[in-house]
Amino acid sequence: MLDPNKQSSTTITHIVEINEEGCSLKDFLRDRYGISSRLLSKMKKSRQIRMNGQYAPYHTQVYRGDEIEMNFEEDPNAYPRVSMNLDIAYEDLDLLILNKQPGIVTHPTRGHHEDTLTNGVVDYFQRIGLNMKIRFVNRLDMNTSGLLIIAKNPFAHFDLMKQMQEDLVIKHYLTWVHGVVGKDRGVIEGRIFNPEGSEGRRVIDPKGQASRTGYEVLERKKDRTLLKVRLYTGRTHQIRVHLSSMGHPIMGDTLYCYGKDPIEEEKFPRQALHAYELEFFQPRYRTKLRVQAAMPKDMERLFQNPSA
Repeated sequence: MLDPNKQSSTTITHIVEINEEGCSLKDFLRDRYGISSRLLSKMKKSRQIRMNGQYAPYHTQVYRGDEIEMNFEEDPNAYPRVSMNLDIAYEDLDLLILNKQPGIVTHPTRGHHEDTLTNGVVDYFQRIGLNMKIRFVNRLDMNTSGLLIIAKNPFAHFDLMKQMQEDLVIKHYLTWVHGVVGKDRGVIEGRIFNPEGSEGRRVIDPKGQASRTGYEVLERKKDRTLLKVRLYTGRTHQIRVHLSSMGHPIMGDTLYCYGKDPIEEEKFPRQALHAYELEFFQPRYRTKLRVQAAMPKDMERLFQNPSA
């Protein structure tokens, strides 16, 4: 049982219940909280786990009423902090979920040193007194907008990555595609491959990784369709590749829009793709969370279609 009076972003305190006693401290931490062997070893060396107020070896048996405290403090990120207007969709002790705007790079790269979302999060964390590494749970392309999960401690990061692997994280996107999609809903399962010399452009190929994308039509116009998309796997450019493979590339996606009118692309200068909903279990409390981010204004204007 968690003690709400002894919780923070960097510490978790657990009071052992009767159905949890009788195992070793190591097994308890691994089975109850999913802490990896690597993290357990690191926390053991720095004595970041205490039982009943003092350090205890991992072979120590746990019993009902024992108080176990896990301290996840670590060295802060070395990235420079940059003040940024972050759109926070959700926040708790373990998570920060941002509604990323299009055109923003997530991580520092050769061409982007101090204008990335990472720099803005470093600044925000320091302002709230949290000196932790920036751990992104999911990824979005620079020109894709929507929800990004950032874990505030290694435990939350490990737990959510495990939920990803076990298909417990439900990810929904909104996207406008070229043409009128005939079927109301469907599933695309083309294997995605990254051929040599493709300059980042993926293709459907039997040699590729198994991939699965579901879609549902929300609105049809004369020359475009709004889709709700669910990612069942998380391959690079998955939605963009799959929708293009069925003859309905995403509007504004110059990498996968073949033979489309460039004038039309100028009217929408990025791929019309928005990560609008996430469902998963809160790592610490195991409650189900659903977080949404409304469709951005640039995609909303695609409802206006004079030729429809």
